[in-house]
Amino acid sequence: MSQHNGGSQENGGAIIGEVLARHGVKLLFTLCGGHISPILVEAKARGVRVVDVRDEASAVFAADAVARMTGVPGVAAVTAGPGVTNSVTALKNAQMAQSPVVLLGGATATVLKGRGSLQDIDQLSLVRPLTKWATTVKTVADLGPTMERAMEVSRSGVPGPVFVEVPVDLLYREELVRDWYLKESGAKSAKGILGNALRLYLEGHLYRQFHAPRIPELFPIPRPSLRVPSLTEVVAELPPPSRDTAAQVREVASLLEAAERPVLVMGSQALVNCVDPERIASAVRRLGIPTFLGGMSRGLLGKTSRQQFRHQRQKALKEADLVIVAGFPFDFRLGYGRSISSKAKVVAANLSVRELRKNRRPDVAVRIHPGEFLVALASCARDGAGHRDAWRTTLSAREDARDAEISAQAEVPSDLVNPLRFFLRLEEKMADDAVLVVDGGDFVATASYILRPRAPLSWLDPGVFGTLGVGGGFAVGAAAARPGREVWLLFGDGSSAYSLAEFDTFARHGLSPIAVIGNDASWAQIAREQVEVLGDDVGTVLCRRDYHLVAEGYGGKGLLLDDSNRIDEVIDKAKEIASQGKPVCVNVHLSRSEFRKGSISM
Repeated sequence: MSQHNGGSQENGGAIIGEVLARHGVKLLFTLCGGHISPILVEAKARGVRVVDVRDEASAVFAADAVARMTGVPGVAAVTAGPGVTNSVTALKNAQMAQSPVVLLGGATATVLKGRGSLQDIDQLSLVRPLTKWATTVKTVADLGPTMERAMEVSRSGVPGPVFVEVPVDLLYREELVRDWYLKESGAKSAKGILGNALRLYLEGHLYRQFHAPRIPELFPIPRPSLRVPSLTEVVAELPPPSRDTAAQVREVASLLEAAERPVLVMGSQALVNCVDPERIASAVRRLGIPTFLGGMSRGLLGKTSRQQFRHQRQKALKEADLVIVAGFPFDFRLGYGRSISSKAKVVAANLSVRELRKNRRPDVAVRIHPGEFLVALASCARDGAGHRDAWRTTLSAREDARDAEISAQAEVPSDLVNPLRFFLRLEEKMADDAVLVVDGGDFVATASYILRPRAPLSWLDPGVFGTLGVGGGFAVGAAAARPGREVWLLFGDGSSAYSLAEFDTFARHGLSPIAVIGNDASWAQIAREQVEVLGDDVGTVLCRRDYHLVAEGYGGKGLLLDDSNRIDEVIDKAKEIASQGKPVCVNVHLSRSEFRKGSISM
């Protein structure tokens, strides 16, 4: 058994494996490297499933997906140098999505740090701005406590990613490391006083690494930045005036009782660290407020709910007299707060002081987990639905009118496949337990108007960072975390190229998501506006490549859909193949669409 306070141990990888298993981590995502091999071997030995992918970014995206879907921190391990730098975009995406992710990064041996060894760079300087906490481990005694702390920090407060740098010589057995030191330094064969001094130095270094007692770290979390913050940033992070949270909840209950046109807007943070989403869903149903769901809160109320609205959110916010924003910042998606009527009472519940105040100051700002806020509010709010019938009727009429408009546009004849018609048929045929992973621009955004997530924690999108390339990794994480469930991965043809190689990962690990590539031979979301405004399509033109054949080359099955009359046939075939444990790629040749003209965000 490994010792966390020094003494003998099998190796440092065993200590890390034990901590992961103890915290309920079931999956470890990685791309192998000599710097991290003991972590992978020892985690596997302790029942943690190791899933190796084809790009380090995909490993972190997969860990992010698992964190969102299970409430347990997602964990990835990558090798030193390029392994860490390849993870940077995915790490930033997790930070902005507030996902509790722990990234283990390999590093050169402690005795060689800064001396020009293979893949030795200053990794901490790169990742500190992207994480809640970034640290390096210097002794075996620190491995266990540092990992425990990393798991805690990733979930506490506003959740987010943590980076732990683990030098390679802390992961292997002491006897093997001693042999490496003596061989690589030349000390084994060195003669005379200098040889004796070098051997003595190395033995002392080894003793400190493997046997020195642990000294508690004194620096705070997160480690302070050397950059001087602006006055605006300082003010934004000042704690709000001290108020009793229960009193704030009662105040909101009173506002809700008096409101005739209330609206609830929920974001991803309402379900962060969530292991029992039905508790939050029940609270929202009891409140009975017309609700708009975004990010990971999509699917909270199930496939169909007359309480949930998907269209015309901006009109509703302009007419509402009370808007409750739960875990959703006042960013571009809410018009920086200006989408909400200036006459409305605004309530915000958020874990972040900054997000509570950014762009618009609410009348009531509650620093609390937004899901817990809704549970508390439901327990004390009175039923005020009776005097809101006219408001519900107005919103429902708009909802039905927009759905009818979409259905009509889906019937417009086209030379290839009408994307609206495709998604309407997919909506009918997706399994009731389906998970949706989305990675793209125009095609994916069109899907969001039509496809209804079936259940809580069953929708995965990049989040506010809008990152392309999440698809393969997210699908790996979703399929591994939800075995047996139907996983649909919606790609734009542009975004698919970032992670289509993960079909190899799907096939090797027995994962069977169904990838649908909306192939219009263009970066359509950009091209539409660029051509109209600037008169040039430069940089936006693609070709109708045989993506389905690429997937077959990686071990999956490929289907081509270029005729609207075959939509049902191809979807049924894809479902059949996936049910047999084989990943599928459906290459859908789309007709041109102006459905989302003018929708680009800045």
